Order: sequence, then C-alpha cells, then structure tokens
Amino acid sequence: MEKPNILWICTDQQRFDTMGCYGNSFVKTPNIDKLAKNGVLFENAFCQATVCTPSRASFLTGRYPRTTRCRQNGQNIPKDELLVTRLLSDAGYTGGLSGKLHLSACNPKVTTATERRIEDGYSQFHWSHHPEDDWPTNEYIQWLRAKGKAYRPLPIEGSRYVQIGPDAEDHQTTWCAEKAIGFIEANERYTSPWFFSVNMFDPHHPFNPPQTHLQRYLDRLDDIPLPNFTPGELDSKSYFQRYDHNGAYGDSRLYPFSTMTDQDNRMVRAAYWAMIDLIDEQVGRMIDALERTAQLDNTIIIFMSDHGELLGDHGVYLKGAFFYEPSVHVPLIISNPARFSPNRRNRELVELVDLAPTLMEAAGLNIHPGMQGKSLWPLLTGAERSEKHREDVYCEHYNASSKQNGIGGFATMVRTERYKLVSYHKRNEGELYDLQQDPDEIHNLWNDPNLSAVKLEMYERLCDRMAETVDPLPERLAVW
Repeated sequence: MEKPNILWICTDQQRFDTMGCYGNSFVKTPNIDKLAKNGVLFENAFCQATVCTPSRASFLTGRYPRTTRCRQNGQNIPKDELLVTRLLSDAGYTGGLSGKLHLSACNPKVTTATERRIEDGYSQFHWSHHPEDDWPTNEYIQWLRAKGKAYRPLPIEGSRYVQIGPDAEDHQTTWCAEKAIGFIEANERYTSPWFFSVNMFDPHHPFNPPQTHLQRYLDRLDDIPLPNFTPGELDSKSYFQRYDHNGAYGDSRLYPFSTMTDQDNRMVRAAYWAMIDLIDEQVGRMIDALERTAQLDNTIIIFMSDHGELLGDHGVYLKGAFFYEPSVHVPLIISNPARFSPNRRNRELVELVDLAPTLMEAAGLNIHPGMQGKSLWPLLTGAERSEKHREDVYCEHYNASSKQNGIGGFATMVRTERYKLVSYHKRNEGELYDLQQDPDEIHNLWNDPNLSAVKLEMYERLCDRMAETVDPLPERLAVW
C-alpha cells in the first residue's frame, strides 16, 4: 500500500466533551461525528501539558515536555529537537501548515516579525498565531484585508465575556480550512505523499463566534448547563485554584468566576460551543475536498486538540496548573477506512506523545530513537496484543503559564483508569481523586487516611513516570 497522506487537524484549547460523538447533545458536529464513525475514536486520550507550547512541542516530537526542554509558554523549542513533520519531509513528504504552530515565543513584544522556526519540515507555512492584527506577517489578516475587511469583534448586549466575531466566511477557522483545501487541490495530480497541519486558533478565548452560530444557543440559553462547581469545593483544593477563582491567570479582569452570574457562565459556554460548530463545518469542507480530488481513501485524518479548557468547571476558566479532566482529557479521532476498521471506540489510556511514533509507523519509517511515545498503530489496526497500551497517563506543568502572585506552578499528574494524583511540588499540596466514585473530581482525598496506601502507590507511579521520561538520547552504542 502506498504511503498515506496525512491531514492533521489540531484545534486549540478544546475539551473532550464538546462533540456529539463524545456525548454532547447541544453541539452541532455532524462532520466530526461522521469522521469518528469512519475511524477510531479514542475515549481516553490525554495531553502531556495543560498549555500550548509544551503540549505542541511534546506531540510533534513524541517526547515529554521536560525532555524537549520546551516546558513553558514563551520558551523557544531548541534547534536540535526533531519534529515528526521534519522526519516525514526528509522521507519525501510535502508538508504544509495553516494557523498557529507555537513552538517558540509568540508575543509581539519579543516577536516582532513572525514566529521563530527550527527545521520543521513545512514547505508551505501559512502563519496566523491568532486572529488579532499583531504582526504584519499574519496571513489571516492579510486575507481579510484583501477582501476589504478587518478583524473587529463586536460587543454583545448582556455579556462582558463574549463577543461577536467575524462572519463565518471571514473567520480565522474558515481561512485555515481554505488554505488546507488549496493545498489538497494542488497535490491532486502529484504522486508524492503529503501532510498538512490545520491549526485553527478556536475554540481558544476570546470567545467570539459568528453571530449566526451563537444565535441558536442564545435561543435556548436557559437549557445550557452551568459549570461543574460545588460551594465549598475550594477549601480542599490548591492555592492556584483558589487564586484563579477570582480571575484566570490571577487576572481579575479575565473571566473571574467568583463574580460571574449564571447567565455569564451560560453565555461563555454557548460561545465556546458555537466556535466548535464552525470548526465542524470547516472539517466537512476539507473532507469534501479530499473526496472531490479522489484522495480520501489514501489520507489519514487526525482530529485532536492540544489541551482542554476548564470553562468554569471547579470555579476556574481557561487553563493553568490544573489537571481536571476538562484540562487534560482531549478529543482524538484517527480515520482512514482503507487501513482501519471503521466505527470503533477505543477505551485504552493513550497520550498525545504517542502520535509522532504512530505517524512514523504509518509512513513505513523507523521510529526515531529520541521518541518516547508508544505507537497507536496496533490499536488502529486491531492487532493482537498481550497487554494494555498504557497502565497510566502522565502530564506536567513546570511553571508553564502565568504566575499567581509571583508563584509559578510546578506540578505533575499521573492518572490510572480509577485514580488520579496531582503533586504540587515543594508546596505540601496535592490532589487525589477516585474517578470511579467521584468522576466530577469534587472530593479531594489527598488527606484521607483511608486512602494512604492508594496515595503511596500513585506516588510511586508518578516517580516512575518522571524517571522514565529522562531523555533517551544520545543513543547507547555499546555496553561500555
């Protein structure tokens, strides 16, 4: 069988429970749901960092954040890190990207032109880190300007936290898809394999969907469930959670749950879901392009997100040193009916770090010795296995995002099928949840003496994972 093309769709900050195929009855995601029916839906996929840069560096290299040395937003990935896209390019693939990459600092104060890049394998690089007009090289803004338009979200009556974004045809999500479609069409008559990364900014905040997509949620606003938060919950939770309860990233102007009303919370959730509805429409357009150009059967399609979004759950918005399911549990669908049996749901614990070795195997290439993930290929093909893919999943936050009152969060998580342990290092704080008895993660059992044996066993697992994630490079060449 010829080498497959790869259409790699990665949204930003999308939690796992935001599509019909993952059980959400509010959203309108028929195209992604169909993608799941034609492929393998992973019910338990987890990111390795709760913020953008370390997570993306991890799944693009197949290495953990502490190994890539790209542990924080605002850091630059080292030049000697090898991305799977570079390895595919070296093996004859033609590569392209639209949207964000975010493997280096992307703040206009320090990045005045465009994102710093290493040898990443992308021959076509349509860069738009986010929709705002912060860089002259933002191709999305150039595209809008060529249409005689500008990016100017508008306020909406009755909400301080939601805006009306560009119309659907002018949205950054749509632009990302159009660049992918152009790339797909351009490769129709060529025989060399290709990969394309579609990295739209949504549903990342600010929450600003098109009016058309938001309206259907406004028409049933009172039906939208409120965030998962129990009064008194903060008493047993971390310093970081208590701090961000009054504003994400410790900023009282940024979604301060403590002062937001029920309507505020429902409005944000409505806008977030509306952004995902638009993503689904654009996924449909890209699939149509593959079908129209007779490339669908030989294209592996991945749909995923880099990390989740708390969305007010546990009294906090956005992300940070938090390892609740909405933060670390992400959607992951891999589809290609010609290679994988369709309509399968896989319940194994998997990590996003597993994607890079999976793509190497899909392309018939040897897995690079620096990669630490475990290929998902046996799970995709239904190969016989004698053991579970993973006994646990691991996630890190090494001072990765904003500091709360000057204190950065150094924290790690390990999660099995039943238990989750979070250690806030050097703070004498932590969390322990029995996910079987408490799937909403309300009751922190960290100080429960009846769970001391479980806590010790989970700590051992955490130590093992931290030891296992030491860099395997350079390769060992001999026994001495």
